[in-house]
Amino acid sequence: MRIDSHQHYWNPDLISYPWMPPAPNPLRRNYLPADLEPTLTQNNFDGSVVVQAAQVPEEATWLLNLANQHKSILGIVAWVDLQDPNVGKVLDQLQKHPKFVGVRHLVHDEPDVQWMLQPAVIRGLKELESRKVPYDLLLRPSHLPYIPALIEKLPDLPMVVDHIAKPYIKEAVFDGWAQDMERIAKHPKLFCKVSGMITEAEPKSWKAEQLTPYVQHVLKLFGFDRLMFGSDWPVCTLAGTWKEVLAAFTQALGPQDANERAKILGSTAARFYGLKI
Repeated sequence: MRIDSHQHYWNPDLISYPWMPPAPNPLRRNYLPADLEPTLTQNNFDGSVVVQAAQVPEEATWLLNLANQHKSILGIVAWVDLQDPNVGKVLDQLQKHPKFVGVRHLVHDEPDVQWMLQPAVIRGLKELESRKVPYDLLLRPSHLPYIPALIEKLPDLPMVVDHIAKPYIKEAVFDGWAQDMERIAKHPKLFCKVSGMITEAEPKSWKAEQLTPYVQHVLKLFGFDRLMFGSDWPVCTLAGTWKEVLAAFTQALGPQDANERAKILGSTAARFYGLKI
């Protein structure tokens, strides 16, 4: 089983994406399963986990309806308003859908780097924790020092760091990020997605060897049992194709045995999200 653990579908005609650059940016168009499924098939991937890109409840409904129509969608990581006092009722409804597998908030767009530690947010995250609903952490390096406090408040919440926390690859900055990742990786319920890297490098001239120190570091910290591959398609298309992302990841990872590669390319994601395959 091979799984892309992190990609997006969107429709700007139906849903607003405030973060998206205005037209004629190539991201501001529909990206739907018909655009990605041939690539997944050609590369022997069984499907993908589709991750939210908008912070409106209508997107979760739209994505779950899309999942009903496409077998390649193995799971949906949706947005919910964690600060809503009725978030439990919202989760009750979402959990009725077999392909609802997790929640994400665009934390890295919040002005407050300690947004996650607000009491109202913690209450919402405790609703996830009590239901064992995984949480995707969309972070930048500036957020990492606050993750130990989050873990302390939510020790049983399964969490995954998206895009290896977006280190400053273009500037070749390693220190700071590396130590913070080492600190949080000690928590056994924290996982990490090896994704979203080529857009953090120089989009037009990046090379796989630029990614290698970062990939090797998270591999050392998390191991194959807590690492998963993600393409971050179609955001990745600003810097390269889906296949170029996979090739760069493979090169940066280096030679591994079949069992290790199977974990990072699929079984770890399936286990983390509880995918029903």
